[in-house]
Amino acid sequence: MLAYAQDATSTPAAPGGALGSIAPLLLMVLIFYFLLIRPQMKKTKELKTMLSALRAGDRVVTSGGVHGEIKAITSDTVTLQVDDKVKIRVDRSAIVRKIVTDQAVSKG
Repeated sequence: MLAYAQDATSTPAAPGGALGSIAPLLLMVLIFYFLLIRPQMKKTKELKTMLSALRAGDRVVTSGGVHGEIKAITSDTVTLQVDDKVKIRVDRSAIVRKIVTDQAVSKG
């Protein structure tokens, strides 16, 4: 009987209650948001802005690593000239970056 009395008094309540156990989880979610989700959203927004600003004559790189100059653009495809008399058509979403030349940098 004495053993039961000791067990009942030896387990104190957790300080802070439910808020104390949820706080570390909320902290991890905030860290995850600021380190992973927010930067990815920023990159996606920058890519969409770059894709919408593409014009004929821009030099670009595709996701496959092909370098070329834009000759024609439609709503979902881009025609690239990759060499003399060699043109390819790729999806607009395959463009990963625009090549900025030294002349364009010195003008701006």
